Amino acid sequence: MRALAAVSLSTVFALGASAQQVADLGEMLAPIRRQHNVPALGVAVLQDGALSGLGVVGLRKVGDPTEVSDSDRWHLGSCTKAMTATWLAMLVDDGDLAWETTVAVALPDLASSMHPSAREVSLASLLWHRSGLPASPPAPLWARLFRYDGSDGEARLEVARALLAAPLEAAPGARFLYSNAGYMIAGAVGEAVVGSSWQQQMRARLFDPLGMSQTGFGPPGDEAAVDHPWGHVVRDGERQPVFFDNPSSLGPAGTVHASLKDWAKFAALHLQIATEGGILSERSRQRLRAPPRAGRYAHGWMVTERRWAPGPVLTHTGSNTLWFCVAWLAPEAGFGVLVTCNQGDAAAACDAVAAACVRRFRD
Repeated sequence: MRALAAVSLSTVFALGASAQQVADLGEMLAPIRRQHNVPALGVAVLQDGALSGLGVVGLRKVGDPTEVSDSDRWHLGSCTKAMTATWLAMLVDDGDLAWETTVAVALPDLASSMHPSAREVSLASLLWHRSGLPASPPAPLWARLFRYDGSDGEARLEVARALLAAPLEAAPGARFLYSNAGYMIAGAVGEAVVGSSWQQQMRARLFDPLGMSQTGFGPPGDEAAVDHPWGHVVRDGERQPVFFDNPSSLGPAGTVHASLKDWAKFAALHLQIATEGGILSERSRQRLRAPPRAGRYAHGWMVTERRWAPGPVLTHTGSNTLWFCVAWLAPEAGFGVLVTCNQGDAAAACDAVAAACVRRFRD
């Protein structure tokens, strides 16, 4: 395992944030929240890789008067995928994996039961959503994951066993098929080569080195309290708070929660200028941003362009149907916007916040 830098990115991030005033963006959020009628909104803005704006507004839970705070944790859904891909890139840096490592090599106990077409699925194809795997485990297995008796790692191996034994929906690398199941299997690949769980690895290799102490897994907070935002869903025109998440074994595909400040520390890693001795090599950082030829999805990031940013822009949304979030990162500008909401159908509200931040900080 490669040694961590003597000065951690969390220290650099803190120094950068203290060197410039962090703007309070709450007043900017308030009219957007009212217009879109959502319980709460949060946003963090990074400039030159450091936190420069932060704001939250609204209620943690409809029916309760407790307001959100800037230390509250928000469910990040599929924005977890970039974190999982980053951890796996660290294992590539360590020499424990290669992007070309196949599931047959990484999961030898399952190799004999794999369909011939599935044996050649590589780590890269899993992270690019080009493995040919379906979006999710089959319905009976998915239902059982909610009450699984074994560990999350065992559940992910069962998903791998079931899906890799069947014919693929497309040849590996042939076309883009967004697959949460593929990221579950990528997590199983990483777990197999290091001998510890995805959750343990995320803390040890990513969260702790980055100083992400307000980050965890599953729905944030306590169901018996209103200590963090609850998720919300609109049913029959009525907004209802719900304390729930997908099965914990889905973790590598989408169960991380974090405060905005912590999420910004992770985003800063992907805005960081090349340094020696960091937790991620510059070669891997560039690889994570690189989609396959003629593709738009890299490893955990959608890659696009925007008029307000030089070079490629990284973006991703996340939702477990109860929360919604979106990230926009422009590495060549050192600029990022992270937006959160505790309601599942809040894409329009979050996009409005991101657009307001771009107008304020980039136009």
